[in-house]
Amino acid sequence: MTYREFSPTQPVILGFDPGKDKCGIAVMGLDRQLYYHEVVIAALAIANIETLRQKFPISLLVMGNQTTAKQWKQQLQQQLAQPLNIILVDERYSTLEARDRYWQMYPPKGLKKLLPKGLRQPPRPIDDIVAILLIERYLNRLTESVNN
Repeated sequence: MTYREFSPTQPVILGFDPGKDKCGIAVMGLDRQLYYHEVVIAALAIANIETLRQKFPISLLVMGNQTTAKQWKQQLQQQLAQPLNIILVDERYSTLEARDRYWQMYPPKGLKKLLPKGLRQPPRPIDDIVAILLIERYLNRLTESVNN
């Protein structure tokens, strides 16, 4: 679990990578400052989101659009105490991208450095990094539409 100091006046986005057994959660500012990321057990994901909403001024939830997305979106809309705008983002190839990002965030040490990049496996689940990428994809889409 990673927390950073934040300015409560700035709205932040919650990234959510839903899964059957575990979910990735991340909180990022519009300035792409990362404030929080963690992998949680799926059964505790909604409670975790509620806790984060008390700590951060979350304005939006961005989640992947694949496998369990429809089911999770419905569950979130029914179970969250306060409604939250939910936007679905294309999550194709996000797991591969997250693996590369993991090694950028946590550079390999020791013998792992000698392994070719494609053979390195992160030592933990990376669903939280997928959640970070989903927020970035959403923000990229916003900036593209503004610049075009």
